[in-house]
Amino acid sequence: MKIEGSRPPETQETQLRAQKLGRQEAVSSSDQGTTNVAQADQVSISGRTKEIDSLKEVINQMPEVRVDKIEALRNSIQDGTYKVNSEGIAGKILEEI
Repeated sequence: MKIEGSRPPETQETQLRAQKLGRQEAVSSSDQGTTNVAQADQVSISGRTKEIDSLKEVINQMPEVRVDKIEALRNSIQDGTYKVNSEGIAGKILEEI
């Protein structure tokens, strides 16, 4: 068995169909006198997308760490006034399970 090329073999029927289509395209384009003009790609951004982008900008400007909370916790730990609520922690763990 000999295999040539990467395309499947064309039958006479497919060749005739291709020729017929080629003739029809040639006739229709010459009758209308049109030329093929490449159209530029176009992108439109919805209002919702613009809103999301502006919110992302606001979030990016916010500090990642809340320094005031960290300082308050640090001070209460150093003073010995920080109390761990073990029941609250256990309850949260059980909620997650």
